[in-house]
Amino acid sequence: MTKARTIYLLGICGTAMASLAGMLKARGLDVRGSDIAAYPPMSTFLDSLGIPVFQPYSEQNLTPVPDVVVVGNAISRGNPELEYLLDKRIPFVSMPEVIHQEFIRGHNSLVIAGTHGKTTTTSMTAWIFEFAGRNPSFLIGGIAENFRSSFAVTDGKEFIIEGDEYDSAFFDKGPKFLHYFPDSVILTSVEFDHADIYRDLDAVKFAFKRLVNLVPRRGRVIAWDGSQNVTECVEQAFCPVERYGFAPESFWRIKDVRYGAASTSWSVDRDGQHFADFEFPLAGEYNVLNATAAAALAHSYGIQPKTISKALRGFLSVKRRLEVRAEIDGVTIIDDFAHHPTAVAATLGALRKRYAGRRLWAILEPRSNTLRRKVFQHELVDSLGLADRVVIASVYVKATDALGPEQRLNVASMVGDLNARGVWAKQLADADTIVSTVVPQLESGDVVAILSNGGFGGIYEKLPAALRLRSK
Repeated sequence: MTKARTIYLLGICGTAMASLAGMLKARGLDVRGSDIAAYPPMSTFLDSLGIPVFQPYSEQNLTPVPDVVVVGNAISRGNPELEYLLDKRIPFVSMPEVIHQEFIRGHNSLVIAGTHGKTTTTSMTAWIFEFAGRNPSFLIGGIAENFRSSFAVTDGKEFIIEGDEYDSAFFDKGPKFLHYFPDSVILTSVEFDHADIYRDLDAVKFAFKRLVNLVPRRGRVIAWDGSQNVTECVEQAFCPVERYGFAPESFWRIKDVRYGAASTSWSVDRDGQHFADFEFPLAGEYNVLNATAAAALAHSYGIQPKTISKALRGFLSVKRRLEVRAEIDGVTIIDDFAHHPTAVAATLGALRKRYAGRRLWAILEPRSNTLRRKVFQHELVDSLGLADRVVIASVYVKATDALGPEQRLNVASMVGDLNARGVWAKQLADADTIVSTVVPQLESGDVVAILSNGGFGGIYEKLPAALRLRSK
């Protein structure tokens, strides 16, 4: 990498890969890449940086031959570009390897990990450090609205990074976060997820235990106290462990949470003593937990409670996390990156509190490698049951899909289970069918939560457009 001038990212539109592309571009390198499908916000983000994105995958995209290819973890054998670079012996590396070697080394590595909440918590942590004048570098798996970016490369001491437990590349099946060698860790939650690469919950816990085992004695682990899985993962730590949550014995105890129509406020005690009062515009109990974890880590690096409180008051959230995409004729359309039944339940629960008394729609695309499988089918029914009306699209099928019918989520069965509970639910094939079916039924006051970790056939643009057309 020290001699490379042209860098090619294979699978460039993944949130972390697009961020890495921007970081390399900021270094003055010639950066380009390819993907099977480019969609906002990362496609527009890359376009704003002037980074070319080729679609679809093709050997011709690698002409002229780059110095180095960064292979994204979504790329597997059979991809024409991967086969070409292997045949031609073009040098290649994994994304997390580049991040550590080229950007993290020489900084304090602050890793935010967990099954849920890591993107928002990383964004909050980076913003607190930025507000405090610490000028941090960061890498986030989403666009942080305070920065209007997913990354920054600075000369500050801290590098704050979202630590993903997903695998690194086709040639490195270990978790990405093991490449980041943390000085400190936030651990938000531990659940079974990524059923395509982890065989069971024990395998997931083993990965997080390995992460905790990398933290030096001088470091710190900030860990949620509401999960036995998290407790198991941190109990062998060699550094101080500070738990946060609602329990009376929590080192960072959350108290007096008040959910309003436009903001959420709460108090935090540290080791039995009042630490600070917080308030921000976000909704949901899980965001209170995320912010408290970020505050705890920031304080361990010398940032004062008043500074943390002021920073959180100005925190603006992350793209595709409870993001209001449109408000038309009294209908509010929300975009959320839900990828797991627990995340779906947290999102719908937060919307229930923020929009109390309003009819709540949940429109789900089963797209993530976890949601496409029936492993969490019953839990997903429970989560979606928090909505008044539910629409489920057909299970997303990947171009190189090896998921058999016996493993796949049974949407028809889920609709039947929801109807049996008294929840109006339908299965509709795709975004166009959903828009044409749902828009005539929407009423003023409705809240529509669109839940997907992908482009969902352009529904984020199509649904508002159809509503505007109806209003004419």
